[in-house]
Amino acid sequence: MTSRRQIIGLGLTGIATALCSVSLSQAQTQNQNWPAKPIKIIVPYPTAGVSDTIVRMLAERLTVVLGQPVLVENRAGAGGTLGMDMVARAAPDGYTLGFAAISPLTLNPHVMKVPYDAIKDFAPIGSAMYSPIYLLATPKFAGKTFEDVIAMSRAKPGSITVATSGYGTVGHIMLEQLNKKAGITLTHIPYKGGAQISTDALGGQFDLMFANPYANLNALIEQGKLNPLAVGSPTRLANLPQMRTFGELGYAEVNLTSLFGFFAPGATPAEIINKLNAEINKVLNEPETQARVKKTENLVITSTPAEFSSTIKQEFAANARIVKEADIRAE
Repeated sequence: MTSRRQIIGLGLTGIATALCSVSLSQAQTQNQNWPAKPIKIIVPYPTAGVSDTIVRMLAERLTVVLGQPVLVENRAGAGGTLGMDMVARAAPDGYTLGFAAISPLTLNPHVMKVPYDAIKDFAPIGSAMYSPIYLLATPKFAGKTFEDVIAMSRAKPGSITVATSGYGTVGHIMLEQLNKKAGITLTHIPYKGGAQISTDALGGQFDLMFANPYANLNALIEQGKLNPLAVGSPTRLANLPQMRTFGELGYAEVNLTSLFGFFAPGATPAEIINKLNAEINKVLNEPETQARVKKTENLVITSTPAEFSSTIKQEFAANARIVKEADIRAE
C-alpha cells in the first residue's frame, strides 16, 4: 500500500522532473535561436595594436553574417590576464567572447598568479591567425644590426633596454630566451600592450622592442623610423626580405610566433561553440579577409574547436618546461 507521504514524494519528484525538462527545453531553444542579441568580444590589450586592429575588422563581417551587432571592448592589463579573466567569469551563453593570443592561457600561468584555470575556465572556439614577432631598433639604439645588439650587450650588460607587451607574453619569453642562449643581459621594459610601445619608441624611451606587426608599425618601418633586426617566423617575410629569422641567426629557441584565436567561457554549450566556429571560419576564409590580414604581415589560420583546444594544451605543457628551464618569472 502506498502511503500519503510516498504519494506526495512521487508528486514532488514528478514536478521536479517536469521542471528540469522545461528548463532543458528552454536552454535548447535558446541555443537554437542564438544569437538573439548583440555579442561582445573582449580584447585583453589596448586599442590600435595587432589584436585590436584585426578583431575590429572581423567584427564588422561577423555583424553581417550573424545578423546581430558584434561589439569590441578593450580590457588591457597583466599581459592579457585581466581581460581573459572577464571572459572566464562571463555568462556561458555565447554573448561574451574573447579574442587574444594564446599566451594568457599558455604562458601567464607559469610566470605569474592568474585568477582562472587556463584549461577548465575557457572553451576554445578556434584559431584566427598567427603573427610573426619583430625585433626592432628604435632611434635611441646606437647599433645597426642584430650582431650589434649581442656585441654591445656583452660589452656593457644591462645597458640595452627592450620593450615587450608585458610579462608572460611571447615577446617576454623571446627576450629571456635570447638572454640565456646568447649569454647577455638585456633589460626588460614591460608594457600593457603593443600600441603604446610604438609611440614611446619614437620618443626614445628604450632601445629595442619585440612587437607583432600591424599597419601603423609597418608604416614606421617603411618610413625608416624603426629598424628591423630580426623576426620570429618560420620563414622571412615577403615585405621585409632583409630581416633574418632568429632561426637563421642561430637562435632557434627564440624563433617564436604568436597564435591568436577566439575563446568563450568554459561552460558555453558545444552547440553555440560549433556555430561560432563555423561562422568565424567562414569570415576568415573569405579572400578579402585573408588579403587584409596578410597586408599587415599576419597570416590567417583556422581550426576546429578540438584542434585549437589541443594546441593550447600542448603549448601549455611546452611553455611550462621553457619557463622552468629559463627561470622566467614576473617581477
